Amino acid sequence: MEPVTISITGAAKALGLGRTSVYALIKEGRLETIKFGRRRLIKTESIRRLIDSE
Repeated sequence: MEPVTISITGAAKALGLGRTSVYALIKEGRLETIKFGRRRLIKTESIRRLIDSE
């Protein structure tokens, strides 16, 4: 089963970006997140949409 969400650090590694850049993409609304307890997780489908749109 493929993961539905990924951590900020995991997304940064997957995209080849720094954590600050990932947070900037979240702020711009280009990456969709959910809050699970104290953790903020990125939906993997939003990462795919970001890559496909580039």
